[in-house]
Amino acid sequence: MTIPAESTFEPANNDASLSDHNESYQALVWRRLRRSFTGMMGLILVTMLLVMAIFAGFFAPMEPNLSTESFMPPDALRILDKDGGLVTPRIYPLVETGEFDPVTFQPLTGPDFENPRRLVLFARGFEYRILGLVPSTIHLFGTSDGEPVHLLGTDKLGRDILSRAIYGARISLTIALTVVSIVTIVGTTIGMMSGYFLGSFDVWMQRFVELVLAFPQLPLYLALTSLIPVTAPTNVFLVFVIVVMSALGWAQMSREVRGKTLALSRIEYVKAAMAIGATDRRIIFQHILPNVMSHVIVAVTLAIPNVVLLESFLGFLGFAVKPPLISWGLMLQDTSNYSVIGSYPWILSPVAFVLITVFAFNALGDGLRDAIDPY
Repeated sequence: MTIPAESTFEPANNDASLSDHNESYQALVWRRLRRSFTGMMGLILVTMLLVMAIFAGFFAPMEPNLSTESFMPPDALRILDKDGGLVTPRIYPLVETGEFDPVTFQPLTGPDFENPRRLVLFARGFEYRILGLVPSTIHLFGTSDGEPVHLLGTDKLGRDILSRAIYGARISLTIALTVVSIVTIVGTTIGMMSGYFLGSFDVWMQRFVELVLAFPQLPLYLALTSLIPVTAPTNVFLVFVIVVMSALGWAQMSREVRGKTLALSRIEYVKAAMAIGATDRRIIFQHILPNVMSHVIVAVTLAIPNVVLLESFLGFLGFAVKPPLISWGLMLQDTSNYSVIGSYPWILSPVAFVLITVFAFNALGDGLRDAIDPY
């Protein structure tokens, strides 16, 4: 009996299904994250913030501590000349027009079309070191003639706000990432051990966690940071702030991880590992930790903006970092006077960096939460 040609058996092409079936968990999370618009936007913004902080000298157009004229308004960036013609991007310094605002009686300013400065990419400026090693004078942008450029104006001491905000990202993000790293390691370890071993260890540990959570954190922050003498080195002050934030922040992470561990310890594969004689260390780090990490990763992305906000608030009150260090909170000290804000509103520019950072990490955390959740 012959088999007709049209009914010849051919192996089915299951490459797509096999690739989906063999897809790793990390690849599955990445594929889900790419489908999230807010998650990808947050990832892009977070990457840009980290790159800006690492290579702050390249992105900053001016030396952050260089003083010029105080409270200079932002330079006007335009691609049109005074006649409306299209030109290359140029900087027009703002000058007084001779008129006054009828409400505030402040002198009005306008672009000085008679003295434009051409904006160029990869301009030469002050010397800095890439990653603290390689000296360079190339910056992302600047003027062709090397004149100062103040896209966000200057502060009360005549320092460029944009450059200081870019350099301030280093301290603010360093504090946030360091504090969250310590909180995550300590909180996750204690939470898993407390939820797995239970017994008297869990009872005493949870009472200690409740004691830490019961402290009013803001007054305690102010009290502890005020213990450092004003003459202390800036590095000592920075380390002390990180230690205080970490010591008061790990308890909440520990409580959340303990709850996840209590649920995971009742799952069949954990009980099977106990039945065959697996060690506690293997069960905790091989079976429980990988399943807790999905919650920890999301908690980390949501905790970083909280630390950034806390550092900005403490810096505004003068309890975070001290000069010559630069942080967004320290820059916001100039906004403590309402009359100054009304006359020079551009000094609020660091708020935009804080808002972008908070939005970026929250959007990334929201996207990761949906991507990591297997259901």
